[in-house]
Amino acid sequence: MEIYLLLQILQAQILPTSDFWHSGEVNEQLLNDEDVTLFGLFVEAYACIKPLVNRDIGIPDTWFEVLLRLGRTPGHRMRMTDLADAVSFSSGGFTRLADRIEREGLIRREPDPRDRRAALAVLTEQGGEALNKALTAHVSHLRSHVTSVLSAEDRCHFARILRTLRDANQ
Repeated sequence: MEIYLLLQILQAQILPTSDFWHSGEVNEQLLNDEDVTLFGLFVEAYACIKPLVNRDIGIPDTWFEVLLRLGRTPGHRMRMTDLADAVSFSSGGFTRLADRIEREGLIRREPDPRDRRAALAVLTEQGGEALNKALTAHVSHLRSHVTSVLSAEDRCHFARILRTLRDANQ
């Protein structure tokens, strides 16, 4: 989902609108554009790494992301709308996802005491246990496939670059 949104943003910024696109010819200059290549490398790396780091986590990766966000939040609770935004889901799509996670006992919904129209998603004890188990595998795979192949300096640069991209496109 995150890659799709980033791709849409980049397409809007680098693809010109002209009659060229209707001629059927391939624009070699754009095919070899360094921005297209850079983004392609990002997409390829992400596609290779994501299944490796999410292997053996014991829950679907979308569930993991929800539990991770809740685990990192004070009180392990978030407004449903904020959580949907944080994991890049539409309101309806997130409601269906939350329904499945709640049926498994990993989260529960509570009314928001500050806004009676809103609901909170709350990490349950069982959800915390599932998150801890998933994190153990996830961190091990992150270290094997991501951080171990980068120097400390590269990791700092990479984090700075990713934060810049995220912040510029939110």
